[in-house]
Amino acid sequence: MAAKQQIIDALIEAYNKELETILNYLSCSIDIDGVRAEAIKNALAGDIQGEIEHARQIGARVRQLGGTVLGSMALEMEQSYLQPPADTTDVVTVIRGVLAAEEEAIRTYNEIIKLCEGNDYVTQDLAIRILGDEEGHRQQFDGYLKEYTKK
Repeated sequence: MAAKQQIIDALIEAYNKELETILNYLSCSIDIDGVRAEAIKNALAGDIQGEIEHARQIGARVRQLGGTVLGSMALEMEQSYLQPPADTTDVVTVIRGVLAAEEEAIRTYNEIIKLCEGNDYVTQDLAIRILGDEEGHRQQFDGYLKEYTKK
């Protein structure tokens, strides 16, 4: 059974990742160019709100458990795979970056779900709900990748 501090630490890690994803979705939604980029820009811009809500919910749960959410100076940025590409028309690189971020989020929420099993059903329920959203985002961008890499 996980200790409360382990759950708080896992939630803080998820919160950090959500914030980093928000920043990178915003950057990519602004930086990519071209006719083929419009659908991806719109999808990213739309997903930003969902990711903000995830971060808000996670942060609120951290506080409920007695933890403290991170400020900007404590954040750790690691998403090298989701940076705006040098070639601003390289939409496929952005799509692959989004898929990598979604896979990482799915792994993170699955770990939280397992960590909370039999111990913290409120946090587990939150992680399950967010996991469903992340799986939906992955499915959406899997479809984009199929379309944009069709020959």
